[in-house]
Amino acid sequence: MGAGHHHHHGHQHGHGHGHGHGHGHGHGHHAPPAPGSIGRAFAIAVTLNALFVVAEVAAGLLSGSMALLADAGHNLSDVLSLVLAWAASVLSARPPSERFTYGLKSSSILAAIANAALLWVAIGAILVETIRRIGDPAPVVGNTMMIVAGLGIAVNALSALLFAKGARSDLNLRAAFVHLMADALVSVGVVVAGLVIVQTGWALVDPVTSLVITAVIAWSSWGLLRDSLHMGMLGVPEGIDGTKVRAFLEARPGVTRVHDLHIWPMSTTETALTAHLLIPGGQPGDAFLCALAEDLDREFGIGHPTIQIETDAQSPCALESEAVV
Repeated sequence: MGAGHHHHHGHQHGHGHGHGHGHGHGHGHHAPPAPGSIGRAFAIAVTLNALFVVAEVAAGLLSGSMALLADAGHNLSDVLSLVLAWAASVLSARPPSERFTYGLKSSSILAAIANAALLWVAIGAILVETIRRIGDPAPVVGNTMMIVAGLGIAVNALSALLFAKGARSDLNLRAAFVHLMADALVSVGVVVAGLVIVQTGWALVDPVTSLVITAVIAWSSWGLLRDSLHMGMLGVPEGIDGTKVRAFLEARPGVTRVHDLHIWPMSTTETALTAHLLIPGGQPGDAFLCALAEDLDREFGIGHPTIQIETDAQSPCALESEAVV
């Protein structure tokens, strides 16, 4: 994530149980990449793509190519989404404050939602123009299309490589990566369309290519929209099985019942959990809690557990029923 991520990781986790230190930094199955490299990746990708969008719009207008303009629209939405993801990764690194006790971590979730929404707006705009064009196809300069789209392949593929490492662990970076890869593929389509136009002079190829591009964008961003809304609704993050977590807690020594179990994303990379454990044998002590926190982190990548221990089965907890939140 952003710049401050590493050094304050310790004090978030370190409330009296220093497990931020024992097992090196964190969740074995997805350690975040170095913060500096991510900031640099964003800076390079944003600059490259912004310059390319300007070039592509100019070329699209000059050559009369709707496909180029559609591609430019897609690339512009990419620049915006990269900027959003970048801002989120910087904000997420801010330490917690009195008002924002989680810091600004969830800005990464908001950015992912905003990104997905932006893409769908771009889709709508391109579709309207393309449908108008199909009714009235205009002549197109195929050579310009090929050259510019060829550049696009290079720009997007290079930018995508910058995020390849972080994409495995962070929805925000995955969004950036998917966007850029989709763009590279779309540019390949535009090159092919340019070739067909040069060979056959068939103007309808251009708006049809534009339609295909829009379909590709819609298809690639649907998953992103779904996942980001899922996180925004505090759904259990992808890759964590709630029933397994429940079974795991129920299996701890002395635990007879688990209720009020909640698992939710604090950001696109970090997960929190709260639960009430009924332990009739009495409060099991800090060592139990410490071990539990480490196991939850190792097994499920849940880094912020808060556990309430209850010892008397007779005095029911108000939140006992699973229906009550």
